[in-house]
Amino acid sequence: MSDDPLAQTPQSGEPDGTYVSNYFETRLAHNANRTKIWQHLCKYLQKWISTDAEVLELGAGWCDFSNNVHAKRVVAMDLDSTVDRAAAAHVEPVIGDCTDLGKFDDGTFDVVFASNLLEHLDRDASNRLLAEAKRVLRPGGRIILMQPNFRLNPGRYFDDFTHVAIFTDQSLQDYLVAEGWKIDAVKAKFMPLTLKSKGGNLTFVVPWYLRSPIKPLAGQMLVVASR
Repeated sequence: MSDDPLAQTPQSGEPDGTYVSNYFETRLAHNANRTKIWQHLCKYLQKWISTDAEVLELGAGWCDFSNNVHAKRVVAMDLDSTVDRAAAAHVEPVIGDCTDLGKFDDGTFDVVFASNLLEHLDRDASNRLLAEAKRVLRPGGRIILMQPNFRLNPGRYFDDFTHVAIFTDQSLQDYLVAEGWKIDAVKAKFMPLTLKSKGGNLTFVVPWYLRSPIKPLAGQMLVVASR
């Protein structure tokens, strides 16, 4: 069973919030380190997120980002019903398909965030997700994507059996530009691919890792773009 603190939920399952692939049992088990890691990550990401912003997290899973980001309004969306019980009191949980944001009006949010999500979607689904994200964002709104970077660790990329799409720091940038986005920032080496090790307990080193130009074991990238 996986205890990867960085993993989020793939969008595969039934609309009633029950996964057919038992992903939570095999790749997304609860991990006590997750909250501490995401507190550090959210502090770093706040440079792109105003505290008076309205934020939507897609594929929220355990709501790690949603529960720790500081914003005026936070909505956490996922196909799996775990989002309902994992969301903090100030977070609005929504069970639904992240490629269909019809629940939200045009220009509702300032930021759309997703971690480890696009690699679980085929191209038609990711096209819909990006188009819907752009629709629900206000002018100048941002999409923030944390993704495994195939360029950095191709040997472990498909250890997750639900990965169906390959992205690198270059291909993800090109994809977003082709879909009408403007690239604001790219961190090709952002975080380790996984923290499933004894080192995963060393959560206090995360701020150092985020600041350091040296990124041992880096496998995750960060891409920020605006509509």
